[in-house]
Amino acid sequence: MLGFLKHPVVVTADINLNVVALTAMGLLSRLWQLSYPRAVVFDEVYYGQYISFYMKRIFFLDGSGPPFGHMLLALGGYLGGFDGNFLWNRIGAEYSSNVPVWSLRLLPALTGALSVPMAYQILSELGFSHCAAMGAALLMLIENALITQSRLMLLESVLIFFNLLAVLSYLKFSNSQKQRPFSPSWWFWLTLTGVACSCAVGVKYVGVFTYLLVLAVAGVHAWHLIGDRSLSNVSVLCHLLARAAALLVVPAAMYLLFFYVHLSLVYRSGPHDQIMSSAFQASLEGGLARITQGQPLEVAYGSQVTLKNVLGKPVPCWLHSHQSTYPMIYENGRGSSHQQQVTCYPFKDVNNWWIVKDPGRHQLVVSNPPRPVRHGDVVQLVHGMTTRFLNTHDVAAPLSPHSQEVSCYVDYNISMPSQNLWRLDIVNRDSDAGVWKTILSEVRLVHVNTSAVLKLSGAHLPDWGFRQLEVVGEKLSRGYHESTVWNVEEHRYGKSQEQKEREVELHSPTQMDVHRNLSFLARFLELQWRMLTAKSDGSEHKYSSSPLDWVTLDTSIAYWLHPRTSAQIHLLGNVVIWASASLATVAYTLLLFWYLLRRRRKICDLPEETKMSRLTSPVVPEASPGKYSWLRWVLAGALCAGGWAVNYVPFFLMEKTLFLYHYLPALTFQILLLPVVLQHISDHLCRTQLLRSLFGALLVAWYSCACHVFNTLRPLTYGDKSLSPSELKALRWKDSWDILIRKY
Repeated sequence: MLGFLKHPVVVTADINLNVVALTAMGLLSRLWQLSYPRAVVFDEVYYGQYISFYMKRIFFLDGSGPPFGHMLLALGGYLGGFDGNFLWNRIGAEYSSNVPVWSLRLLPALTGALSVPMAYQILSELGFSHCAAMGAALLMLIENALITQSRLMLLESVLIFFNLLAVLSYLKFSNSQKQRPFSPSWWFWLTLTGVACSCAVGVKYVGVFTYLLVLAVAGVHAWHLIGDRSLSNVSVLCHLLARAAALLVVPAAMYLLFFYVHLSLVYRSGPHDQIMSSAFQASLEGGLARITQGQPLEVAYGSQVTLKNVLGKPVPCWLHSHQSTYPMIYENGRGSSHQQQVTCYPFKDVNNWWIVKDPGRHQLVVSNPPRPVRHGDVVQLVHGMTTRFLNTHDVAAPLSPHSQEVSCYVDYNISMPSQNLWRLDIVNRDSDAGVWKTILSEVRLVHVNTSAVLKLSGAHLPDWGFRQLEVVGEKLSRGYHESTVWNVEEHRYGKSQEQKEREVELHSPTQMDVHRNLSFLARFLELQWRMLTAKSDGSEHKYSSSPLDWVTLDTSIAYWLHPRTSAQIHLLGNVVIWASASLATVAYTLLLFWYLLRRRRKICDLPEETKMSRLTSPVVPEASPGKYSWLRWVLAGALCAGGWAVNYVPFFLMEKTLFLYHYLPALTFQILLLPVVLQHISDHLCRTQLLRSLFGALLVAWYSCACHVFNTLRPLTYGDKSLSPSELKALRWKDSWDILIRKY
């Protein structure tokens, strides 16, 4: 029984020294003097704020992407002992001693370094030669823009890492499919593909482009699998269910997990609270939660409430009134009712309080027991400080003449009767008898006489309205819109019938200690919606650029400038690599169309794959020169050229400020495609040994040029050398080219 103890336990492992060497070189290029410069570099000022929020557990919202990437950066700060105390307000500011710069920049540097051997492995898994795979890795190693971006507290290198990991994992899974389906390694690589895809999306939303690419390739392979008659129906079903679970269910679960961890970490009130709903704010520790803690849940007749507009744009605001009236004549000559102004005010104020009154009774206090207000009930809203009724009538609003003016009624003894009855419409009610609830209920107030809906127009009133936001009665309600929806944020049961006592009551805080919280799913859905609908800053930036500028490298970004010397860091790509990668993309496209046309004429320049390999595995073993597989050529193009296209073309449709670093994920796929095209030219277009030798010599000269450009741009990549103005200008390839043209 214990016979196995008679023999030693032996573990063997295959170690690819190419991968080890590439990993070491990648780590050296990215980790060397990582903490230099010890100053805020470009977008570190942006990401650093969120790291501080994590350290202090303060809630924040970033519309640029999900929180996974921010959490990874914060993990570096946590491991380095960062307490979050640093003012991230200026690029170039010196880091204080409590900021662990090396730890904060470590994760982007590690992911950037690991992308180098990963490029080697991807081309090896595609079946290309070790020479081509090594070429792809070395190009990744010396690309200046990739080095610069990965040595700072930024997320592009992390995104690139997960993009490449998703592709590599899927290729390894595909190779396992041919040899041992449903084996532990098969399940591992398939599951890792889904995890890597979800991580790419979790770092930045643009990671979804690579995810969709992997799904498309997996879909094509699954379609071929369905046609394999050697597999039983049960086996095909198991294959499809496994792929659906790993590539759809796992990424969705991981995405939810990112937000669950994020919301668990940032549970305190912060500067971004106002963007969220009252219910979300009340779920955070401090801030609104301290004010609304333990409020009565059900709004009753006699309740004192503040009404917040759900839209929250252009700024969060509350229904408000004050003693001032609308001017008799507006600037454009139109007349008004000269009634008391009703606005939406973006600050907490005692004039935001309103009393919910039963039209059939006179008292302004809550009865015992309280009578809750329900959906469809007709109510009056009395302004707490002036005791005037919320009113609207057939008078044009000051800035929105197509809508009705909303006011608090002042009796001038003229032929203008009050019209102050409002019907309550609970938008998110559970039933037609639903009760109006504090924070939770979203309501519309529909005017009984005119059917106009109380709405925030969003326009700023002139000086006579103190630049507050206009509130109108929308005559033609076009269905649900957040500008017409309100919710009770602060709520107390009124106890004082006399006005002076009521004013004292309105000024005093509530004194209850019951806490209500939102479910995770409700908070996730609201946070996700706010992130997706958040308006990005579309203003022009000094270093912003267009997608067309990226391909030609007609732009750069000055990341950092030493305050005392001329040392500086620029995001500037290796022009030899960028130009060669673009030419390789064009060459691959032309060759693909040429081969497709010839195949249509039954001329197969590349050998067909076998039926078995086509149905069971998308990847075939490495072919010898001259016997290049058509499937390998197409798959390499789908992943590399397709990866470039899906990560580049969508930026032409985006209405946001764009920078050169947005192109780096697409560039990575282009770099992978370059050795593919070069090997294809060597194997299939150079038909004699002499041509192959000449082409090899040309490649050596070309790579030497790329290395020379890398070394020339090195001072701008690492920022460790002072440069004169003439030296700096000479480093920009376009300026140098213009000088040569003028000289000759």
